[in-house]
Amino acid sequence: VDLTRPKKFTVTDADGSRRVWTVVAREVRTPVLPGYNADPNIVAFGDTYYLYPTTDGFDGWSGTKFSAWSSKDLVNWTDQGVILDLGPGVSWADRNAWAPTIAQRNGRYYFYFCAEAKIGVAVGDSPTGPFTDSGKPLIAKNPDGGQAIDPAVFIDHTGKPYLYWGNGNAYVVPLNDDMVSYDPAKITRLTGLDDFREGLFMVERKGTYYLSWSIDDTRSEDYRVGYATAPTPTGPFTNHGVILSKDTHLGVRGTGHSSMLQVPGTDDWYIAYHRFGIPGGDGTHRETTIDKLTFNRDGTIAPVVPTLEGVRPERIPNRHCGGNRYV
Repeated sequence: VDLTRPKKFTVTDADGSRRVWTVVAREVRTPVLPGYNADPNIVAFGDTYYLYPTTDGFDGWSGTKFSAWSSKDLVNWTDQGVILDLGPGVSWADRNAWAPTIAQRNGRYYFYFCAEAKIGVAVGDSPTGPFTDSGKPLIAKNPDGGQAIDPAVFIDHTGKPYLYWGNGNAYVVPLNDDMVSYDPAKITRLTGLDDFREGLFMVERKGTYYLSWSIDDTRSEDYRVGYATAPTPTGPFTNHGVILSKDTHLGVRGTGHSSMLQVPGTDDWYIAYHRFGIPGGDGTHRETTIDKLTFNRDGTIAPVVPTLEGVRPERIPNRHCGGNRYV
């Protein structure tokens, strides 16, 4: 029986009643990383894609280690091992390793991470480390309350770096050229982000800035992603609603904490995000997946279609392997 197309089966129960079942086969190729991994930050450096997730599966999100994963085609991922361990590698924190992000500048790599609800930064000479922590939190607390978590680093077309973060309240600050300091007077609290909870991420496309964020609690099956656009990295922002949410028919729940990727040298885009592990996952047992991200002709983002199949292989074009930012 060919189940690649929906097929109806009629079942007769013992009492003579009949039920009709519709069955369709799906090729399951996700999650893209084995085991439990959440909060994925996806980037391209040179001819290689990288994923930097939270190592998940611990009660109270109590993991202590960060790993990096690499791929040439977005489908086959290689574990590059632990790149930062809070215990021996960070003097000011030893628990709650969450939500990393990374950027390349002047030949060095800057790895931003959460630990004990603070944001730190470590520096290395390759995308897979080793990374050396700065020795102190970069952001120890928010100006207006809420946890100082979920950093997202962004470098615009002029080369100006920005750091976004927040939980409950959303913030952005321009980073100094050293990438490890900033002027506290330049911190801006972002407003107008409908139902903002956490998980900010910024990209630029054709002169428009796209800021996404997560809505609800990561323990909720209704965890989802909204986004807004702006003419500058700091706003003002125009909301466009939700672009990623659950699909209970597929068993996909808790879709959030996403990051967006443009394949260098193309206008092909992808979104990496976590969902409850399938089967039996929850807010501390989450898995990482990737799906296509599509822009409409008017520049808005089409709603993402969650899949169990994931994406098809796509390599970075050879002529565009020299950097990680194409707009």
